[in-house]
Amino acid sequence: MTVSTRRINKNNQGNFISSFWKKNSKDIVPPILGILGFLTIWQLFSTLGLTKLPGPLSIWTDERTRELLLYPFYDAGGLDKGLFWQTMASLGRVAQGYSLAALVGIGGGILVGMNPILDKALDPIFQFLRMVAPLAWVPIALVALQQNQPAAIFVIFITSVWPILINTTEGVKQIPQDYLNVRRVLKLSNYKFFFKILLPSALPYIFTGLRIGIGLAWLAIIAAEIVMSGIVGIGFFIWDAYQQNYISEIILAVIYIGAVGLILDRAIAYIQKLIAPQS
Repeated sequence: MTVSTRRINKNNQGNFISSFWKKNSKDIVPPILGILGFLTIWQLFSTLGLTKLPGPLSIWTDERTRELLLYPFYDAGGLDKGLFWQTMASLGRVAQGYSLAALVGIGGGILVGMNPILDKALDPIFQFLRMVAPLAWVPIALVALQQNQPAAIFVIFITSVWPILINTTEGVKQIPQDYLNVRRVLKLSNYKFFFKILLPSALPYIFTGLRIGIGLAWLAIIAAEIVMSGIVGIGFFIWDAYQQNYISEIILAVIYIGAVGLILDRAIAYIQKLIAPQS
């Protein structure tokens, strides 16, 4: 590569960075300033003794927490694992419970939405069950399934299925009557009706339910793991740190939880843009 070519590449990179910054700086700077302001106030309150909660700097100044931050991939066997493996264990349970909830919620929502009598019969039950807190399902799941792993997956499923089911039902019910008339006139097959009319019309509602559901699924597994003992997961990690009074470790785990929850939500939103860009 010649000197002139290198200069051209550097100029192109500089122009790209400058253009990107001019275009996105208004969206980048305010959140950064907000986060820095929040952390500064938090650290100030901790330093002045206005709260017993350690400041954000304790994540680095505390030796144990610093090791967890720098070595998230360590695995000493058993429950002694880094935060990466704790998080992945929780995500594995979420993937199973949430996938089952999506299948049941979307399928059941379509069925109920297409049948007004079934909708009237089951809607009170759906609305009642969705109000039950995730922790209330934990003892029921443990009694019914007798094992922590399937019980945790059930808690995720039963917590996240309702917004998916209810929103899918509402989406199907909102299909314009003109579309249904076209189906009758053209005598469309069930296959064509599903893919040409029902699914495109209901997709915005379905994805709303999916986004709410993934957030609830992530909240549910944290709560379930805190109650259930002896399973690897970030919820159990938080409870174990609390029992040993390692508050800085709890703060670090909460940061992991918030970051993973944000990524999961953005992932569903990204999939929505790919499948239904106009929804």
